[in-house]
Amino acid sequence: MAFTYTVNSDELHGKTRIVTGNYTNAGGSTGGDIKTGLTTVYHVNLQPKGSAILANQPVVNETLPLEKGDITIVNTANEVGTWVAVGI
Repeated sequence: MAFTYTVNSDELHGKTRIVTGNYTNAGGSTGGDIKTGLTTVYHVNLQPKGSAILANQPVVNETLPLEKGDITIVNTANEVGTWVAVGI
């Protein structure tokens, strides 16, 4: 079971940072932790990639705002997608 993620961009907009990337689950994996590099996370958007409608939406398993930069996500096994985190 393997969960991996990438950070594709980290942009500063005023005092707010927007960090984006991809996530991949393999071998039956159903989520993991994404280290965003943010001190406080205010919003997270998860978008699965696929050619069909999914029965389950991926979720952030945290209470926002989150006073650490690591977010835990839970999703369908072997799901691939993109993520966006907004914070400082």
